Formats: sequence, structure tokens, C-alpha cells
Amino acid sequence: MSDHNGKPAMNRSADTTAPDIRPNRLNDYQDIFADLHPPLDKHEALVEADRCYFCHDAPCMTACPTHIDIPQFIRQIAGGNPQGAARTILSENILGGMCARVCPTETLCEEACVREAAEGKPVRIGLLQRHATDHLMDSGVHPFTRAPVTGKSVAVVGAGPAGLACAHALAREGHTVTIFEARPKGGGLNEYGIASYKSVDNFAARELEFILKIGGITIETGKALGKDIQLDALRSGYDAVFLGLGLGGTNRLHIAGEDADNVLDAVRTIAELRQSSDLSRMNIGNDVVVIGGGMTAIDIAVQIKRLGAENVTLAYRRGREHMNASVYEQQLAQMEGVLIRDNLQPEEILLNDQGQAIAIRLAQTEQRDGKLVATGVTLTVPADQIYKAIGQKLDGQGLGASGIEMSGGRIKTDAENRTSMQGIWAGGDCVAGGQDLTVSSVQDGKIAAQSIHQHLMQLPEAVSGFAEAVLAANRKDLPSLWPRTQPIHTHATSPVKDH
Repeated sequence: MSDHNGKPAMNRSADTTAPDIRPNRLNDYQDIFADLHPPLDKHEALVEADRCYFCHDAPCMTACPTHIDIPQFIRQIAGGNPQGAARTILSENILGGMCARVCPTETLCEEACVREAAEGKPVRIGLLQRHATDHLMDSGVHPFTRAPVTGKSVAVVGAGPAGLACAHALAREGHTVTIFEARPKGGGLNEYGIASYKSVDNFAARELEFILKIGGITIETGKALGKDIQLDALRSGYDAVFLGLGLGGTNRLHIAGEDADNVLDAVRTIAELRQSSDLSRMNIGNDVVVIGGGMTAIDIAVQIKRLGAENVTLAYRRGREHMNASVYEQQLAQMEGVLIRDNLQPEEILLNDQGQAIAIRLAQTEQRDGKLVATGVTLTVPADQIYKAIGQKLDGQGLGASGIEMSGGRIKTDAENRTSMQGIWAGGDCVAGGQDLTVSSVQDGKIAAQSIHQHLMQLPEAVSGFAEAVLAANRKDLPSLWPRTQPIHTHATSPVKDH
């Protein structure tokens, strides 16, 4: 057997070599995931704020998916009012603290900054946003007051950025929100999916605690849609439902050898890293290959390299200019020692006699007439571990035969984030057209909350105890009690408790 270029190839299941995978590759694990961008001190923040032109048309504000008034909050920092700046930020983006850490500002607000165009050095908007929001959170003050209780209740499925943004906005209006989260902790990808060096000191959990200070929001963890809770029951027991499901499924490579034990899901491994109390126990390969070209691929590659892998290769099937990871993220990976190789598409994972992956064969590609085609040349790269970072998909669990219209494997919504089913909204990564960014998910939650609030204020008063009865019955008697054709606005809700 030989590669297409005539060089000898490795045979599948014809090698007894064992992958070099072991824990404790480093002598010292302290600070290996230290803060990627240390915060600005007071003087640095004032100097940076002074660089802003406070543009009237504010292209940076237009570039922000949540439309934060950037000139205004920078002006407030310059005037010595960081708490006021934080309120300006959080009024539009309640997760402004995390977004200051993880947003690709280099391709959003900072790329639009006029100083970037004139000097190639934009105002460091992300760090200024962090300076303000950290100042407020450290003070222990919640900047918003909840409106009088309305008696309306909303079920939110998923405690990620979209769900939390929606819940907070609704709670501010006086509605009572119950969030159902499948995992043991709230926060979604902010808790489980962000590279450890981007969010340190348990910030995701602290931000979640800060959000809940508004009151009126309860999170029930360990409650998965389709398993522990049913969509029909939520729809009948609450005045409105918001789906912020995220993307729980993982795409496959569809090549031989993919199911080997040392071919791993990058998203799952990042979650393990984030929740690990002892990084020295993480099993790390010496030669590692990452498949993908997005932020997740960069995040796993950099973290595995910092954990002691000798050789980390990131293989992407298209040209470098097509990578979803920004140029900044690509440069970060290269500075960490990650080798990025583009125009290489996985063809086969090679196994030893024990069924373990020991190498991957990659086919060289090129663009011809707008199509990606193989050139006939292949490359075999040794691999003790292979990480798949090729995107996620909506697993659809819990949606079942609900009748919610889908598009491209995700939930279809209108301009107000309404689904095709009355009384149900959706947002975040699970909806069609989503940008898979924390800041975009927050905006989805905001838009949905505005629409839900308008809907709720047109509903009649609640009937005490109805929601509890519905959920306790687990929907067994509902078909006879409430026909599926009955409008959602006639469904009553649970009694309201101001938590």
C-alpha cells in the first residue's frame, strides 16, 4: 500500500506501536492557564480611554452585535465613572463581562475603530469593557431593579448565554423565570466551552451569580429536555417558553478509524479541562493532531500544547483565509508552538493491532472553480491523540415531533426569535443563522425577551396551581384537558414567587 504520491503508507491494524499518552507531562502546572489578557489598572484604563475619538457615527457600536454604546461607556471611564460605564454596557449586554474576555473584538468593534483604519492600532475596547464590568461586579452591586411582579411565568431551556440574557431581561420586567439546565452547572459554553486561559478565577460562575441577583429567576440543573422535562408540558404549564438549547451533538469526520478511543471530541475535552481540579491527571499525547479551523480548534490546540504535548498540528481542509478563527487567534496558536497546516483534509485514521489511532492520513486539497478538490497528494502524520473540532449540531433531543420548523438542522425563527409554534421562542447557537458567538447569543436572548414581554402583557391573569399540576402529571392527561389546537394564551400559569 502506498500514498498517492508514491511514498510508503502505514497500514491500518498492522502496527503494534502504542500511542504515547500519559498524565503529568509537566513539572509545574501553576499558571499554565494564566489570564491571556491581564486587566488594565486604573491608570492604564484612563490612558486607553483618552485615545477614543468619541465618534458621532460610532462604527464600533454598529459592529457590536448587542449595540453597546461604546463611545458613551469609554467617556464614562475617562470621567472616572467605571460603575456608570458598566451600567451602560450591561444595559445592552448583561454578559458584558464574559464578552469582554472572549469576544473576537479584533473582528468586531476594534476592527471598526477609526484608529484601526488610521493607525493599525485600535482603542482596546474589550479591555476597557472588562475594566468597567469587573469594577462593578467586584463592588457587589447589581445595577438593575426588578419591576413589580406581573404574575406571568416563563420556562427557559438552557442556562447558556442566550437563556441567561433572556431570563434576566424578563425578570427585570417583573416576570418569573424558571431555567431548566441539563448539566450540573449553569453558564453553558461560558462555563464548559471557553479555553481556560480566556476565563480564569471561576469567572463564569461569578457572572452567573451576578445575573441572578436581579431576582425572580430559578435554575433547575440536571433537567434535560426530552428526558426529564417535556416540551408539551412546559408549553402548557408556562405562559411562554424560550429554547436556548445550544448545540449538543458533534459532527463526524466519516472516515475509517474515527471511533478509536484516542480520537476525541474537542468540545468535550475543553469541558473536562474547565472542570478539572487537577490538570496533572489529564492524559496528554506527545504527538497530537487537531482537525478544524475555528475557535474551538485553536482553543484545544493551545491548551494541549501548554499541557505538555511535544508536537501539535492543526489541520484545516481549506486555505488559511477561510478559517473561522481570526488572524489573531491563528497567530496566538503559532506563538504557542502549534503548527497550522491548511489545505489538508482527513482521509483515514490509521490504527495499530489494538485498534488505537497511531497516525492520520490527510489529503492535500485546492480550490478549483469554487470547489474543494483533492490534488492526489497525501500526507501521513503520526498522532497519539486526534481531536475533532469540526463543528457541532443540534441533537434535537426533546423536540421530537413537536412540529417546530427547522432550517439547515437548526430551529427556524423570525425576526423576533419566534418559532413556528405559538408560545415558543428560541435563540443562540440552536437557531438557524446563528453566529456561534456569546455576544450574538445574548442579542438573541434580548430580542426574544422583548417579544415575550409584549406577548405576556396581553395575557389574562394566572390560575393558581395550574403549572404544578401539569408538570406533576407529566402530560398524561393533557390531551383530553387541553387540545393541541387551543391557543397558548388560554393556558394558565403557576403562582408567582419572587425569589
